[in-house]
Amino acid sequence: MTFLAIDSQKSLFTIQKSQLQFEQTLIMNQANWVTKEMSYISQDYSKNNDGNNNSGDTGLEDDPVYIALQQQEEYLTARQKALDSQISLIDSELSSMKSLVTNNIKSSCTLNLIGG
Repeated sequence: MTFLAIDSQKSLFTIQKSQLQFEQTLIMNQANWVTKEMSYISQDYSKNNDGNNNSGDTGLEDDPVYIALQQQEEYLTARQKALDSQISLIDSELSSMKSLVTNNIKSSCTLNLIGG
């Protein structure tokens, strides 16, 4: 019965890991999109200014869209790190479960040899 419980737990962890990896892929796609948008805005500022510093022009760091994209990029980066650590924890749990099963099998075989 213990092996069935461990196997069920392993299956649950594997599903959770797959879900986290899927979310990780979505976040990477969003981060790539944000980076491209930031690049386009930066290029537009470079084209429009052509080295002329007119006092009426606002800088890239003052652009509200660019600022929002920077904040979104920071959030996505933080979320990506959190997902990485969660996936790492699940991998660690799966590894320890494998060790537990292996040790239990060895113990069971030893007891069977001693007992009988």
